[in-house]
This record gives sequence, C-alpha cells and structure tokens, in this order.
Amino acid sequence: MLYIVLVLVLAALGLLVSALITASSLWAWVSIGLSVLAGLILVVDWLRRRRRSAAPAPEAPAPEAPAVSSPPEPAEEEQTTLIPAAGDLGDPPDTSAEPETTPDADPGVEDTPEADVAVLADLEDEVVVVDEHPRYHLRTCEWLGTRDTIPIGVGEARQLGFTPCDRCTPDATLVAAHR
Repeated sequence: MLYIVLVLVLAALGLLVSALITASSLWAWVSIGLSVLAGLILVVDWLRRRRRSAAPAPEAPAPEAPAVSSPPEPAEEEQTTLIPAAGDLGDPPDTSAEPETTPDADPGVEDTPEADVAVLADLEDEVVVVDEHPRYHLRTCEWLGTRDTIPIGVGEARQLGFTPCDRCTPDATLVAAHR
C-alpha cells in the first residue's frame, strides 16, 4: 500500500513541477488530485490496520491457558475431574459412571499400576494432549483423528493432571519400552 502512495506522491510532484514550468493549470489540478488520492489511500490503510489489530483482542484464549498449567486450588472441587489434586494422579479411576459411547466423548482412563507410575514420573518421552481434554495419548491413538495436538513430555503431562487414554494405553507402552 505504501508503495502505491509513494508512486502517487512522486507523480504529483512531477506534475506540479511540469505545471510550474509550462504555466498550465491543468497539470496543477491533476497534481492536487493525485495528492488527495494518496491521502485517501493512507487513511483507508490506517483504518484497516486499526481494525485488524483491535479485532483479535476479544477472541484471544490467552486467559484460559494458565488454568491448565497452574496447580488446582484445593477449594475448587469441580476442577478435580479435569485436573486432579496433587497425590490423586496415581489413584485408580472412578468407574462408577457409565462411559459415554459418542465418538467425540473422551476415552476412559488407563489403569496404571503404582510401580509404573513411579517409572513414568521420570520419563521425558513425548505424548500428545488435546486442548480442553483431560487425557494424554500416543501419536498413533485412533481417538485423535484430525484433532490439533500439543506435544508434551509424559512426566509433565502427569504433573499437569492429564491422565492416560485407555484406547492407546500410553503408560503401558512407554513403561514396556523402558524396561
């Protein structure tokens, strides 16, 4: 955009010089017209940039991201289903509720023995998580489909409160690979 304005201003300057040399008012008016056009283009460009910089601000999901990475508050019991309290990471899963059978439903939690939990805490092998979902998966998990994934170390995923998927069994697979 600015290159177009530059060309218009240079053309207006050239026409102004021609108008002064030839004493022709036509060239002077054309020079003024090009200058006004260049000014209008600058104003339109400024308004477009202003709208573009202001538009993403309300839609930015940045305030939600720290909630996943910060440890849960003990008083907030409703968050414990997505982010278990410290010490609950190795507890057996709650199987009292019936699992959902819809394709978009989160898979169940893999049952991981206590000995394997200790091994997993020190591993840095990569698993993937999906934003707004409580499970971590192997990259080959069928549940992932075309969902956007976030790579993360398995130890870090467990520290953040993610639990293993029962479809791809990442805990059993990673522990078996390291024994």
